[in-house]
Amino acid sequence: MLDQLTQLVQQFGNEAVVHNNAVPNQLNDSVMKETENSLLSGLQKMATDGKIDQLAGLFQGNNAGSTTNPVVKQLIEQVSGNLNQKVGLDSNAANGVATNMIPQILGSLIGRAKDPNVKGFEVSDLVNAISGGSGNSNLMDMITKYGGQFGLDQNNDGKVDMQDAIAAATKKGGIGGMLGKLFGK
Repeated sequence: MLDQLTQLVQQFGNEAVVHNNAVPNQLNDSVMKETENSLLSGLQKMATDGKIDQLAGLFQGNNAGSTTNPVVKQLIEQVSGNLNQKVGLDSNAANGVATNMIPQILGSLIGRAKDPNVKGFEVSDLVNAISGGSGNSNLMDMITKYGGQFGLDQNNDGKVDMQDAIAAATKKGGIGGMLGKLFGK
């Protein structure tokens, strides 16, 4: 997951940082590194602060890249503040970089985690990284809860697991239809 995050920061940082006249060239690497660190630590802090509902909400629909999402807003503020305080970036430039990069990174990261065609990167990988490697069961429980609400509990046992995936794959619409319900597609 950290490799994915680093790639996305580099990808979206090219325009938001490297080609941004408000960011002095000598700060480019520091700005990108701090953006990545602040984003991950911000997600981890939300998990430890019990904001599990909000984090799980990132996985619903396509709002992970929206500045109206409360998680995205909070992370923009945190990253912007850290860029200003830790890197010395002007507050307007810091806010511009964070506002530009965070929604794009989160939208792409969550999108990859939800996409069954992206091999080697799954929702559980993202949850594990957010929970600091502890595999935060509360966050997975919330995702499972939302999954149940969207009809993913195929065998009505109260949890969304591999048995549900197998059941869905054998029904009309298959697993793609099942995941589409969860992720608003």
